[in-house]
Amino acid sequence: MPGKKKQRHLVNRIGWLRAAVLGADDGIVSTAALILGIAASGRASHEILVAGVAALVAGSMSMAAGEYVSVRSQYDTEQADLAREKEEIQEQPEAEQRELAAIYVKRGLEPGLAKTVAAQLMAKGALEAHARDELGISEATRPRPIQAAVASALSFASGAILPIAAVLLAPRAVLITAVALVSVLSLAILGGVGARVGGARIAPGVLRVSLWGAAALGVTAGVGALFGANG
Repeated sequence: MPGKKKQRHLVNRIGWLRAAVLGADDGIVSTAALILGIAASGRASHEILVAGVAALVAGSMSMAAGEYVSVRSQYDTEQADLAREKEEIQEQPEAEQRELAAIYVKRGLEPGLAKTVAAQLMAKGALEAHARDELGISEATRPRPIQAAVASALSFASGAILPIAAVLLAPRAVLITAVALVSVLSLAILGGVGARVGGARIAPGVLRVSLWGAAALGVTAGVGALFGANG
C-alpha cells in the first residue's frame, strides 16, 4: 500500500538491549553497594574512591567475559543444531519436507496448502525454513557474542561511573546520602529508558529496577555499618 509506514519490530533489539540494561544496572548497584558498604564502615574518602574505581574495572571485565561465554555457548548450540538439520535435509529431504508440512498443519493450514508451502520453502531455502519454523532460530534473535560482551562492558562502566562521580563531588559528611540518591535516581532512569526502548510500560520498569536496587544498597550499607561498629 502506497505511503504505508514501515513498522519497526522491537525484537531486533533483544540481544543488545538485554546486555546493556543488565550491565548498567549491575554497574550502578554493585559499585554503589560496595561504596556504601565501605563508607558506612568509616573509611576515608580516598579509600572509598579507590574501591569504587577497582569495582568499575573488575566489574566491566567480568561482565564482558561472562556475557561472551554465555552468549557464545548459545551460539555454538544453535550452530550445532543447524549443522545437524542441514545433514538431515541432505540425507532425507522428503521426510524433512513432511516434517515441515506437519508443523504448518499444527499452526492452522490445511494439509494440502501446508504441503505446497513446505515444498516451496524447501525449494527456496530448506535450511532457513527449518531453522525458523522447526528450531525457532532467526536472524533477528541470532546470538552475537562480541556485541553482547562489548555492550555489557560499556554499560557496566557507564553505570558504575555514576556513584563514583558522587564520591568525587560530595563532601565526606554527606557522601553516603549522595551516593544513595544518585544511584537510586540513576536506576529509576535506567528502568524507564530500558522499558521505553523495549516498548514496555515505563512505570513498572522504573519501580522494578529502582526498588530492587534500593533494597540491595540498603542491605549493603547496613552490613558495612555493622562491621564498622564492631571494628
